[in-house]
Amino acid sequence: MSTLSLPVDPALAVTPADPDPALATLDDPIEQQACTRWLTDPQGRRSADTSLLIGGMHCAACAGIIESALQAVPGVERAEVSAAGQRAQIRWDPQATRLSALVRAIRQAGYDAVPDAAAPARTLRLKERRLALWRLFVAAFCAMQIMMFATPAYVATDGSLEPDLRQLLNWGSWLLSMPVLLFSAGPFFRGAWRALRQRQLGMDVPVALGIAVGFVASSGAAFDPGGLFGHEVYFDSIAMFVSFLLGARYLETLARHRAAESLESALAALPESAQRLVEGGGIESVSIHRLRPGDRVQVALGSSFPADGRLEEGSTRVDESLLTGEAVPMARQPGDEVVGGSVNLGAPVVMQVLRVGADTRHGAIVSLMRQALTQRPALARQADAWAGPFLGVVLVLALAAGVAWWWIDPSRAVAVAMAVLIVTCPCALSLAVPSALVAAAGALARRGVMLQRLDALETLATIDRLFIDKTGTLTDDLPVCSGGELIDAHGVPMPQALPPELRARAASLAQRSNHPLSRAIVAWAADAPDVTGGPGTAPIAWHRVQEVPGQGLEGEDELGHRWRLGQSHWVRGVQDGAAHERGGDEAARVYFGPVGQPVVRLRVDEGLRADAAEAVDALRADGLKLTLLSGDSPARAARLASRLGLTDVQAQASPEAKLRAVAEAQCRGERVGMLGDGVNDAPVLAQADVSLAMGRGAMVSRLHADAVLTSNRLADVALARRLSRKLLRITRQNLAWAALYNLACVPLALIGWLPPWAAGLGMAFSSLLVVGNSLRLART
Repeated sequence: MSTLSLPVDPALAVTPADPDPALATLDDPIEQQACTRWLTDPQGRRSADTSLLIGGMHCAACAGIIESALQAVPGVERAEVSAAGQRAQIRWDPQATRLSALVRAIRQAGYDAVPDAAAPARTLRLKERRLALWRLFVAAFCAMQIMMFATPAYVATDGSLEPDLRQLLNWGSWLLSMPVLLFSAGPFFRGAWRALRQRQLGMDVPVALGIAVGFVASSGAAFDPGGLFGHEVYFDSIAMFVSFLLGARYLETLARHRAAESLESALAALPESAQRLVEGGGIESVSIHRLRPGDRVQVALGSSFPADGRLEEGSTRVDESLLTGEAVPMARQPGDEVVGGSVNLGAPVVMQVLRVGADTRHGAIVSLMRQALTQRPALARQADAWAGPFLGVVLVLALAAGVAWWWIDPSRAVAVAMAVLIVTCPCALSLAVPSALVAAAGALARRGVMLQRLDALETLATIDRLFIDKTGTLTDDLPVCSGGELIDAHGVPMPQALPPELRARAASLAQRSNHPLSRAIVAWAADAPDVTGGPGTAPIAWHRVQEVPGQGLEGEDELGHRWRLGQSHWVRGVQDGAAHERGGDEAARVYFGPVGQPVVRLRVDEGLRADAAEAVDALRADGLKLTLLSGDSPARAARLASRLGLTDVQAQASPEAKLRAVAEAQCRGERVGMLGDGVNDAPVLAQADVSLAMGRGAMVSRLHADAVLTSNRLADVALARRLSRKLLRITRQNLAWAALYNLACVPLALIGWLPPWAAGLGMAFSSLLVVGNSLRLART
């Protein structure tokens, strides 16, 4: 499918049928632009791809429940829900359903959902944090009071505590445990009910079962000490367990919200309105969703650019740090392009809108992040696959332990069953992979590396060889002039040095053009005594300057002589100069001189990216084998490879040859990565095991890549490689800890050495350790 811009489709502007005004507004196509992309297939059928932020999720099982609820809505083609990212990505048919129906289905399943845009997402997170903190406060406060009531029973081991006083204290503990059970533990019971209603086993099931069994048994012991449940109560264990688990979940919520800040910052980068210039010199304030290509917009100092565009009036500096990770403001002149979401730091300017909505660079970045955060990577799916059967074993094991202890010591049967249910809850196992992946993705996003597929991080850590495209990837967009020489009428170099006056004259004519080759010549001549001709000379006044596309520049000097700067045959005034263009240096050549008599030949070559050498050295030091792929001639490719110390070069490589080179490496058993930027790189990017595209490259290459370097820094490739290897280490540590914790604590719970409150503390500590270990990736 191809991504379209976001025009208001009258066919979609249906009258909302939802009685809830808040939900009805979601069906307004203008409002949907903040969270929806419109797609079309080859047959012309349109569908919507919407991102929603989900509230109330606590485990991987919640994702399956929400997916089932969404897929039951007619018109939903695909639904992917990420527990780690707290997001849902939904593909739906606008002719068969409405966005409000999707949100209503999620709410009926017991969760909340809002469009994935900055303001509602921030409100939902604030609400979630406040409610989680209140639940934790109530549970912890009641736990302390219950522990005060339970203390006499623990210290009066000699039987000095009178039975009626013990029962009174138990009644007080029962009363204080009610807020814990009804309010603080509410999420566990609701989560368990949702899972069971969907015929699934979620991690809330053993937790809720343990709390319920403990409370029922303790209530029976409190009100009928001589009855079936004996006289032992566990209200203190229940309250402490709920407190510990809520504390772990609260810290996990804070960590998850911090990981989402990168996306929120990107969303908040765009202003809500723009100052559009109208005919007659007026200005009107309009929503950025109403902007269209061709509009002229005034951007005040300190404001964000509302869309991608080109400066028309004014020079300024822009801060693109939220989009590229580049902290240094960039200078922009009239004619330069600016990206939506960057901040105007220099002066008020006027820009012409070129791209809006999903077509902007900002929209592409947000789409990449949403897509990555709603995926369930292979590592996470493997962990979820283990967690499901493990829960079934936990329930059987707890039942068997309770029955066994009922015969051994009935007074301890409930405590042992509770401890087994609590200690084996696989929260740490479920958090081991998603928490690490989200932390790593957030760290890369802040550096300007946007992941389209979270699995790419795992693959990037294991590749053996990286194929690198040359043009536009290792080389900069702007060429570099490396020197000039005098030539005779036959194009043969002359022994004399190039006079500064001729260099200055060529540069002065080049200044009249914004062509990249002209800019390279001006930069090369900048160290001349005076670009106008030397000290004490009058500036060169060019008249009737014209630029001929594909040929060069022509201007008339003060004496009426016509000079040209450009291709050899054009400067010589002939139609075909192909024979004179071949031979000699493989660098591009620009000629300068009076019409019919080129006297200067300038060598212009590709400029190497500033961090190319550093990035290549870092990747090579990390154990990667590097191969340079280029469609250029062998001499030109070899010259650039020698500057970087690369020995494996494949020149004159067509797209088919590049694809064949990658396939051959894979046949040799190598895991292959590809870094490119051009249209011809799209097939090889799709063929490679993991692929990265430059952010300023062709759109088709970005669509086929697993990650996009919006920062356009090659050094970030080495950073992503190091971070991916660290991700694998931390993921293995998390999984190992979760497994060791259960192997160590389950036997202790089975033999009755681990009380329920200690089991709750251990489970909470295990989850916190996993989340804290994963957050090390966010500090990279």
